Amino acid sequence: MGTAENLIRQGAGPAQGDEGAAQPEHWRYARHLEALAAVAAAGGTGAGAEAADRAEAEAVSAVLRDPDPVMAESAVVTHLDRRAAQLLDDPRFPGWARALGAALGGRAFPARRLREWTLLKTIGRGEPWSAEDLTGASDWCQRTAAQLLTSYEALSLLAASARTRRVRNAAAGRLRRRTLTA
Repeated sequence: MGTAENLIRQGAGPAQGDEGAAQPEHWRYARHLEALAAVAAAGGTGAGAEAADRAEAEAVSAVLRDPDPVMAESAVVTHLDRRAAQLLDDPRFPGWARALGAALGGRAFPARRLREWTLLKTIGRGEPWSAEDLTGASDWCQRTAAQLLTSYEALSLLAASARTRRVRNAAAGRLRRRTLTA
């Protein structure tokens, strides 16, 4: 059993009525998030950053081995959202995203969320991106982009072509506030 699995299995769980009965999924979900947060908090810098990213990827893999795949993916996506928001302006983001991407093992929902965080990072840094990537992104990604991004091109695209009225209005509002302060 690896270190990440030990972290996930630590702690006292709820009382079990039957010998060997599985812990309830809400309890395991909370333990998974705690374990993932602990591994992320122990992360290093410089040369230690790669080892920390590998340890975090190992912890994500351990969570994904939970017998309830929906709950496990939900815990991983919650962790991805928290960590990506922390690392969005950090130069470690690309290495972290590569390490976690490899650990996702082709799971569609977490892999898509990681790709969308990478798209947000790309747009935020002013690197080349395609309009199709943003207009084809999930409602979550478009909403997050309208809230976080400062790119005039991205906000204009969302104001004109976002899938939902909520995102179109939010992007248009950000553009109006931007021109008022400029």
